[in-house]
Amino acid sequence: MNKDNMLKMKPTVTGVSFPSPAKGGGSDSAAGLEVRPCGMYVQKRSKDTKACVPNIKVKVKYGSYFHEVALSSQASFGELKKMLAGKIGLNPQDQKLMFKEKERDSKAFLDVVGVKDGSKIVLLEDELSKERRILESRRNAKMERASKDIAAIRLEVDKLAKQVASIETTINSGKKVEEIVLLNLIESLMIQLINLDGISADGEIKSQRRMQVKRTQKYIEILDLVKIKNSDISKLPPDILDQQNKPGNLAPKMNSERVVVTTKWETF
Repeated sequence: MNKDNMLKMKPTVTGVSFPSPAKGGGSDSAAGLEVRPCGMYVQKRSKDTKACVPNIKVKVKYGSYFHEVALSSQASFGELKKMLAGKIGLNPQDQKLMFKEKERDSKAFLDVVGVKDGSKIVLLEDELSKERRILESRRNAKMERASKDIAAIRLEVDKLAKQVASIETTINSGKKVEEIVLLNLIESLMIQLINLDGISADGEIKSQRRMQVKRTQKYIEILDLVKIKNSDISKLPPDILDQQNKPGNLAPKMNSERVVVTTKWETF
């Protein structure tokens, strides 16, 4: 391909002229350019060019006050927002920066849109963004609090579960347990159910709550069953109790076919 055809293939950009190649095979100056999102050709940024990028001072109007900010001419509006947050205490997410009567995106660069030394920028507070952020913050705090409450209940149910297992083992071995002990344990588990019912949660936290509800209900049902068996122990003659408690005893146990109706739970 000859040089004339190569020149025809070069992109045509309004306002930008590309010098002809130097005699002797010199390189094209376009090699040092890059295209910005707006389509403008500018000098390509590299580590070397960034070192000599000049700083500019812009005046930002917020309310009735002006704030002078010094920063790189190639900085983004997002960087400017972070610097303003340190000066006026307004979260960058709640800021709207207006330049030439247009809101500028945080990813846009100052020099690309024409910001120069001494340019004026208007800062407005984005009420909708602020309201959304506050609501999201409250929701996250609520979920965090619910998660901690469920964790505390889980630990308490763990302790009660050990007592349930111990009582179940004792009664299954034929030893009677004071009924007040069973009633107190059932009441403690019911209190944890009430506490779980008072927790409002969504998503994963709601699933965790549901799991703890089912788990607590299971222990209460176990206690309902062993309470009936515990009451039958006192009705059996001592000799029958001894026979039932012997290892390998095959004698049928009394009330073995009793139908037990456990607690009916409402859906939490």
